[in-house]
Amino acid sequence: MSTAVDSPSAELAQDLDRFRALTALQQPTWPDPAALADVATRLGQAAPLVLPSEADTLRSRLAAASRGEAFVLQGGDCAEIFAEASATRIRNKIRTLLQMAVILTHGASTPIVKIGRLAGQYAKPRSSDDETRDGVTLPAYRGDMINGFEFTEQARRPDPQRLEQAYRISAATANVVRAFTHGGYADLRQVHEWNRGFMSNNPAYAQYERTAGEIDRAIRFMEACGADFDALRFVELYLSHEALVLDYERALTRVDARTGNAYDTSAHFLWIGERTRQLDGAHVEFLSRVANPIGVKLGPTTSPGDALALAARLNPDNAPGRLTFVARMGAGKVRDVLPGLVEKVTAEGVAVTWVTDPMHGNTITAANGYKTRRFADVLDEVQGFFEVHRGLGTVPGGLHMELTGDDVTEVLGGTEAIDEAGLARRYETLVDPRLNHQQSLETAFLVAEMLRAR
Repeated sequence: MSTAVDSPSAELAQDLDRFRALTALQQPTWPDPAALADVATRLGQAAPLVLPSEADTLRSRLAAASRGEAFVLQGGDCAEIFAEASATRIRNKIRTLLQMAVILTHGASTPIVKIGRLAGQYAKPRSSDDETRDGVTLPAYRGDMINGFEFTEQARRPDPQRLEQAYRISAATANVVRAFTHGGYADLRQVHEWNRGFMSNNPAYAQYERTAGEIDRAIRFMEACGADFDALRFVELYLSHEALVLDYERALTRVDARTGNAYDTSAHFLWIGERTRQLDGAHVEFLSRVANPIGVKLGPTTSPGDALALAARLNPDNAPGRLTFVARMGAGKVRDVLPGLVEKVTAEGVAVTWVTDPMHGNTITAANGYKTRRFADVLDEVQGFFEVHRGLGTVPGGLHMELTGDDVTEVLGGTEAIDEAGLARRYETLVDPRLNHQQSLETAFLVAEMLRAR
């Protein structure tokens, strides 16, 4: 494994900095440029959070998913919060992803590429730069990496010191992730332990226990046959976040000693959001310069020409696994918009992994003011995604979810039948609503059925 700690050469640094001459949307207005420059310098000398060799391995896994030889499961918080970066919270997210992966693997006999929205998802795009309450206007909350959620002038003032805090907490989170995934907790023989503490009479948990029992019997059979289970003792769990705050991403870009290529070492996988995917924008320019596998969110206004232009810009060598298109159309539009995109991209021979994000296109506001989603809409968009690919004979490559390992009440429906009044019971998100642990397992069981049909 290489340790890419080299600073870019002058020529490469100039290429990496070309984004600074372009329009960069969704960036904070830093009040003190000198303080930002100091922080960027320190981050530029900090240790990488991930290694380029790990990002290369993920690229090969994503390439397999594009061929139908694996399936991507990406999930985690809509926006991580500094105060919630505890080992227990991180464990709960990992446990949820592990359980979903087990359900998918067992149900569809398909390897699962596990990617967490972890250790860096501390910034979010906003529909407005400002927020007004009772006649007072302050900067919008853009995530803990930028400013505080409290509605005060001091908290909402963008502070570049938060970039360093995000780096430190991300580094600690990455260490906890590695401890859980390589320290015995992720051992498949612990499959029953991952469900401990939940009510077995709940339909999703009871179904999971039945699956765990079948896996347990299969493992005992293989042990009796003398099989070697070293591969069951740990899992690959990759880190990802939206590459939104370009000052942070640029500062953590390093050169791989093996190849001389630049990698954004803030995460294995970075994506460009629907609001920042302008072909002539700073985000597309910057990510075109790094060698990580990258994704682009495609909303319902995306044209086939847009998709092809983005692919040409971001993956000019047409390398499998380099580019993932994350469709976030909404349940009411996915069957109408997605076929034209997939058909055109496929006809042009573009190498891409298709993933569905059934969360962002289905956001509504409940009558009592809570920002929420209907679980039925989420599942309908996933179903539509699979239907489109089945109709075209193409590969549905993965699932991108906003979820938590906790029993929050932020999304309507599910077997718990959360209604609008129930949202108030445990609504904790500061930005977008997430599936809770039970709803996440329900989703995995339904997707496993779709994969079997595939």
